[in-house]
Amino acid sequence: MKQIIQDLKSGQTILEEVPAPQVREGCILIQTTRSLVSLGTERMLVEFGKASLIAKARQQPDRVKQVLDKIKSDGLMPTLEAVFNKLGLPLPLGYCNVGRVIAVGKGVTSFQIGDRVASNGAHAEIVCVPQNLAVHIPDNVSDEEAAFTVIGSIGLQGIRLLNPTLGETVVVIGLGLIGLVTAELLKANGCRVIGVDFDPQKVALAQEKGIAGFNPAEDGDVVKFVQQKTAQTGADAVLITASAKTDDIMHQAAEMSRQRGRIVLVGVVGLNLRRDDFYKKELSFQVSCSYGPGRYDDNYEQKGHDYPPGLVRWTEKRNFEAVLFAISSGLLDVKPLISEVVELENYGQIYGDMKKKGVIASILQYPENIRKETTVNIDSAPFTGTGGKIGIIGAGNFTSATMLPALKKAEAPIKYIASAQGLSAKILAKKAHVEFATSDYRQILEDPQVDTVIITTRHNSHAKMTLDALRAGKNVFVEKPLCLNDQELKEILDTLAARPLQSITVGFNRRFSPFAVKMKQLVGNSPMNIVAVINAGFIPSEVWVHDMQTGGGRIIGEACHFIDLCSFLTGSRVSSVCMNALGENPSENTDNASILLRYENGSNAVINYFANGSKAYSKERLEVFSQERTLILDNWMELKGYGFKGFSKMKSRQDKGHNSQFALLTDRVKRGGEPLIPLDSLVNTTRASFACLESLKTNGWVSIDG
Repeated sequence: MKQIIQDLKSGQTILEEVPAPQVREGCILIQTTRSLVSLGTERMLVEFGKASLIAKARQQPDRVKQVLDKIKSDGLMPTLEAVFNKLGLPLPLGYCNVGRVIAVGKGVTSFQIGDRVASNGAHAEIVCVPQNLAVHIPDNVSDEEAAFTVIGSIGLQGIRLLNPTLGETVVVIGLGLIGLVTAELLKANGCRVIGVDFDPQKVALAQEKGIAGFNPAEDGDVVKFVQQKTAQTGADAVLITASAKTDDIMHQAAEMSRQRGRIVLVGVVGLNLRRDDFYKKELSFQVSCSYGPGRYDDNYEQKGHDYPPGLVRWTEKRNFEAVLFAISSGLLDVKPLISEVVELENYGQIYGDMKKKGVIASILQYPENIRKETTVNIDSAPFTGTGGKIGIIGAGNFTSATMLPALKKAEAPIKYIASAQGLSAKILAKKAHVEFATSDYRQILEDPQVDTVIITTRHNSHAKMTLDALRAGKNVFVEKPLCLNDQELKEILDTLAARPLQSITVGFNRRFSPFAVKMKQLVGNSPMNIVAVINAGFIPSEVWVHDMQTGGGRIIGEACHFIDLCSFLTGSRVSSVCMNALGENPSENTDNASILLRYENGSNAVINYFANGSKAYSKERLEVFSQERTLILDNWMELKGYGFKGFSKMKSRQDKGHNSQFALLTDRVKRGGEPLIPLDSLVNTTRASFACLESLKTNGWVSIDG
């Protein structure tokens, strides 16, 4: 299938051939018939992509600060590699999609195959959309009209926050697509509407709809105009849908408002507010968030948990439905807003010049007959290898920035990259000269040439995909964690027991770092004390890694790295664990915790895994004490030794062991050999991470069985 993407590095807008996505649980698969181009939002992305690196930095000062902090902690080259990798990942464009349902995921009951729906899907021939982000289209609403559903809900949410009442005067500043829809919805709500824009055509269109249009370039002082229209009282409310860098718009909005007026921002304008503007009139100001309540909430959008109407009357989905009702009942007429309908293949007519005058809404029309292949061939030379092939499942940031460069350096024989949506797999496969990109990982499991599968998806899918790969006769490398609970671990071990010739590896890369190898060489197998300080950094609570069902939390999902590292250095297995966490309710704060590990050979380790430290400080620091000798490793860039004959210091660019790990993995794929990490060590580390959380609940030491 084909999809429109924006290359942030080159600035090009591309119609890319990508694998068709797979329908996921709680989602529907839609074959697109129409999609609307949001000229404001998409023009911003296109212009950002075309900007120079310095111009990009100027537009994102917060990101620049993050980059500078990362340079301080990780060094210049790793930071630059991360930045350029991020810029090398294109963005899918579009969020106003209309089409027919062609597949229904598990757990979806409100949609059937053949239903005509509107959603926030991208500009792609097939999209996979969660059920709470799609709605049925009334029979009397055409596909072109329905394409305005999502863009209309953005304006509608601004109106919800404005809370207008019958007879109030509301000023809409910015009569672009969202502004015109918003003004008409306000008029339908019984408001007196004044529309402001510098484009005479947009002002004329507003006037045709019964809106008092005003062009400051031609008609003079907009504040005086509003005062005249309101008998010197001022506007009851101002809704800003404009996109401009100036702070003057907010100042004018305040000046034209009445005492205790309301201002809501839907667009993007300068926000250096003047206190006096708001102080004298006691004005209220609020910024509207996209389509409405539920936006950016994974529980609502991805997991399908709706908010009760009695508590949250207008969610983003119910806003979608309200816009379609307004179109269906004639309260909102969007047909005059359609400037052009363009075939998908001719997308350049729209994106070639997004500043064309007179264009309000551009609609893309999609062909009825499309290719629905879940696997596409990449027109480039594949890696060559003397052994079996590798298939990668997962095309996220880790795969792109860390794993693929390491595998490429090792000349790994990769045949596939898979991702559920298909686009990211295609981009990475093309970038790394991999033969095939697919959205269906079962294609990898069914290919007899593939004997090793690498899994880098979200944590909750690791166990299932590992089991699928093992049962398909493949060796498995799975990024940490191996699984999220004892039941999953038992099932994996039972499956492995029946397949003694298959191997499994977990991506505990730290033990393969030259620094870790040198430390192990220096301390040998004598009992030791280890103190590891992990300045992990704050991650907001709503991010998926904190979700115990999805990410397993940061101890199981991330701290397991350092349990394995301590086990590697001690040369022993964890026998018992005790963990304590910060705060009065430590069980709710597992990313600020101290883990005590007792080893079978008498060694002890303390892992301080903290999320409340400064980003400017080293992210990882390790101290090892043994036989009156001490090793100190700082952020995988410098190792110092005290009390060692012939060793005092080792220094290099940051090296966390990824290159060595994937070089060894590639060698095993080609030539065979012993597992990279003994299975009993992998299992012991996994059980120890589970025991950490058990210790937190029981407030005591927990023994590790087996």
